[in-house]
Amino acid sequence: MKILYVEDDPTAREYIHKGLTESGFEVDVAEDGGRGFELASTGAYDLLVLDVMLPERDGFELLRRLREEGVGTPALFLSARGQVADRIRGLNLGADDYLAKPFAFAELVARIRAVGRRASAESEQGRIETGDVVLDLARHRVLRGGREIDLTPKEFQIFEFLVRNAGQVVSRTMILERVWGYGFDPYSNLIDVHMNRLRRKIDRDFPTRLIHTLKGVGYIFDPRRPAKPER
Repeated sequence: MKILYVEDDPTAREYIHKGLTESGFEVDVAEDGGRGFELASTGAYDLLVLDVMLPERDGFELLRRLREEGVGTPALFLSARGQVADRIRGLNLGADDYLAKPFAFAELVARIRAVGRRASAESEQGRIETGDVVLDLARHRVLRGGREIDLTPKEFQIFEFLVRNAGQVVSRTMILERVWGYGFDPYSNLIDVHMNRLRRKIDRDFPTRLIHTLKGVGYIFDPRRPAKPER
């Protein structure tokens, strides 16, 4: 796996670079967000490991620009900014993982390999499978129990976001920012309308409900919670 590590602190940069190299990874480094963007834009890497607080262009802005440019290289944030709001922002911008400092180096290696496995599986298969659900990412098709379910583009984006975060609660704001971008009123009924339609399509006629609402918190995709679908 070829990794680009963007970090402005020389001590951390040397330590992580040495450790990852010794763990069998090929690692290039960049000292600031500007250089990091240049290298990452080439698409030559299997994974980006990004600090958040970088000179010239911080890690959040760096990843945002890359995603706007169509660079889909998996990314892992490695930052001292470990507040929930920072982690949510990083993941909403398109990161695949977020590890707060301080951390055990062994955990970093494990997370890198996990991201690599997921990216490799999706690249090879072009789809995500979980339980009786299949998401065909290339053709934007969803199948449940072998039956195709017709979703609108927005419904597909919401469902993909839920599936990628299976077992974790995602808030209304997270969905709005991920699917519609910033600027929408989180208290509008936009999410309610789309979620109601999505749940009817995904869970109707199936004995196990996949999409659950946690009142006042958000939504969760969890096939381990058997329940009769709401009619």
